[in-house]
Amino acid sequence: MAAVAVVAAVAAPLLAGCSSSSDDSGSGDPLAGKKASGGTVVVGSNNFAESTVLAYIYGETLKAKGIKVSYKLNIGTRETTYGMMKNGTLTVLPEFNGALLSYLDPKAVAKTAAETDAAITAKLDPKLAVLSDSPAQDKDSVTVNAATAKKYHLTGSSSIADLASISKDIVIGGSPEFQTRQQGLVGLKSEYNVVPKSFKALDAGGPLTESALKNDNVQAADIFTTDPTITAEKFVTLQDPKNLFGFGNVLPLTYKSGLTQTGVDALNNVSAKLDTAKLLDLDTQVQTDKKDPLAVAQAWLKSIGITS
Repeated sequence: MAAVAVVAAVAAPLLAGCSSSSDDSGSGDPLAGKKASGGTVVVGSNNFAESTVLAYIYGETLKAKGIKVSYKLNIGTRETTYGMMKNGTLTVLPEFNGALLSYLDPKAVAKTAAETDAAITAKLDPKLAVLSDSPAQDKDSVTVNAATAKKYHLTGSSSIADLASISKDIVIGGSPEFQTRQQGLVGLKSEYNVVPKSFKALDAGGPLTESALKNDNVQAADIFTTDPTITAEKFVTLQDPKNLFGFGNVLPLTYKSGLTQTGVDALNNVSAKLDTAKLLDLDTQVQTDKKDPLAVAQAWLKSIGITS
C-alpha cells in the first residue's frame, strides 16, 4: 500500500485528525526530532485521514494496557515518516504491507501477503519490525470519475489496461511520489502501456485528489480502495490484473526497542479484529460524516472490548 499537504479549504477530513489536543505534530525539521523518553510510545501517522484513524486505534489500544502514549499525526509521506521511524522519533506507525515493500524495494514481486511481509523484513532497517497483518486491506488504485467512465464505457470490471488506448487524452492525478514510483506512473507504463497526457501532483489519495477527480481537473487518479468518495461520487475503480499495486494489508511498523512485548501483543490483537468492511466504515465516519477520528477510534475499540 499507500497510503497522503493539505489546503485548508478542502482539508476537513485531514484537519479532523489534528483536532485532538493529544496530537503533537511538532515543528521544524521532523527528522531532527528526539527519541521518546520515560517509556513513552510515540504513535505517528502519514498525512491522510485513514492513517490518522489507525494511529489512534493503535495508540488507544496501547493506553488500555497502561502504556504511556503520545501522538505525532499528519506528518507527511512515507519518505519522511520512515526516516522518523529509523531514528526512533516515532515508535509505531500504521503501514500497508504492499506499499511499504514497494518503497523499500521497488523491484520486489511478492505473490502472497506472507511473501510481502517476509520481503519487508529482509529490507527493513534492523531497528524496525512489522507486526502481524490485519485482514483489512487498503491499497492504491487507478480510479476514474463518472464522466470519464461514461465517455469511455468503463465499469468496475474494466482493467487499467483499458486506459492504454485513451491515456493520451487523460490527466492522471496523485501524490508527487506517484510520478516516480513503480506503484505509479513507472509501473503504469511498463505493465499496462498507460502514458497519460499529463500528471497533476496533488496529495496521496486525500481531499485534493478527490476534489480534482470530482471536478474533472484530472480524469483518473490514485485513490485508496477504501475511500468513501468512490461510492459517493460514482467513481469507477479499475481492475489491476497484473497486481501492480500488490497487497495492502494494514499492519503496524514499530521501532523495536521502544515497544514492550505487552505492546506487541496488544497491537497484534487489535489488528486481528480489523477487516476491510470495518475500515471502510471508520473511514466513512471520519471523511464523510466529519466525525473526530479519535472519537471514532475510541468508539470502535469500546465496541470490541479493547477499551471500557
